[in-house]
Amino acid sequence: MSKEASFALRGRVVLPETILLDGLVVVNGSHLLWVGEAEQAAAAGFARELEQASPAPEGGYLLPGLIDVHCHGGGGESFPNATTREQAMTAVLEHRRHGTTTIVTSCVTASPEVLRERTKLLADLADEGEIAGIHYEGPFVSVERCGAQDPTYIIDPDAELTRELLQLGRGHVVTMTIAPEKPGLLGDDGVIEALLEGGALPSFGHTDSGAEPVRRCLEETDRRIWSRLATDKPVRSERATATHLFNGMRPIHHRDPGPVPEVVAGAQRGEVIAELIGDGVHLAPAIVRDLFDTLGPANLVLITDAMAAAGMADGSYVLGSQPVTVADGVARLTEGGAIAGGTAHLIDVVRTTWHAGVALEDAVYAASVQGAEILGDPARGELAAGMIADVVVTDCDLNPVEVYRAGQLVK
Repeated sequence: MSKEASFALRGRVVLPETILLDGLVVVNGSHLLWVGEAEQAAAAGFARELEQASPAPEGGYLLPGLIDVHCHGGGGESFPNATTREQAMTAVLEHRRHGTTTIVTSCVTASPEVLRERTKLLADLADEGEIAGIHYEGPFVSVERCGAQDPTYIIDPDAELTRELLQLGRGHVVTMTIAPEKPGLLGDDGVIEALLEGGALPSFGHTDSGAEPVRRCLEETDRRIWSRLATDKPVRSERATATHLFNGMRPIHHRDPGPVPEVVAGAQRGEVIAELIGDGVHLAPAIVRDLFDTLGPANLVLITDAMAAAGMADGSYVLGSQPVTVADGVARLTEGGAIAGGTAHLIDVVRTTWHAGVALEDAVYAASVQGAEILGDPARGELAAGMIADVVVTDCDLNPVEVYRAGQLVK
């Protein structure tokens, strides 16, 4: 990388553990050349860049590009329903323009044939670098806690189908949501091993499980991940994930604790990263704040679970095979009324979490560094020299003003 900079940005720079109140971000091509205090730029050889830097709005911030590892769509289009590249890219660009520079596209429970077709389309987009990968939310989930998943297509875990989807995904499958109480998950021939062997991670959720199956699955996944690492076998990341903690799970009761306390304990043990839909709808902001206080940002990842209505007006939409009605910004199944995904962008989730009392750097960490860890992508997730130049310029309340992806302004 040459010393010659392409451009520089100045503002309050959000780093993983602190905020530079007057910082400079220097971009060279597709990568970051230098990040630091503005007053130190001249001594570092960037006096000209400091002089010519584009300022953020007054009181504004420079954030790393956000990473959403659970997103079903936006801009009126849905990944589970997309049959063309153009439909899928409409959703990708809706979130990209709002600061999500890296996105994992989520499918929903569907027939094996539909999952095969979506996998082929989305793997092509991943080959192009437009998306970071694929998440399957089902079909190996609980009928009792299916939420907006269509119970018609829920089946028992099938390692052969899992391996087929992973092969069609060409290394781009990131996670699969599975209910830990289901059969066929454990052992050398189980779905957990098939996922790890295929470069993906299990994500435990949509579950009516008691405590013990959750603990067994977390412990087995952890053991198998570290066994792979010890023998130099590839693994996407060092931890499993939990699909939108609390949502789609049996609630906590002190005589029947269910899955939530086990996920929290597993996160404390370093076995799992728990997803939180911190949009103010799926979870009360207070519980999000309490989990940050309890577990810290290194054990949590903020997600949107967004569906087609993200960035759109209230009205009628579809998620997979399920009709959805959006009213006052809340998406629910037209029949039954279950919450059917989110309508927020990830920057909105970060803002809601911040306003709930979580430190801004911690909320951003959980929406950037954590996603990069799950993806196994060390080149993204924070503003630091040598990283890919994904930068979001915002005003003082985190409204995006400019978004750069690999150094290019997103239109």
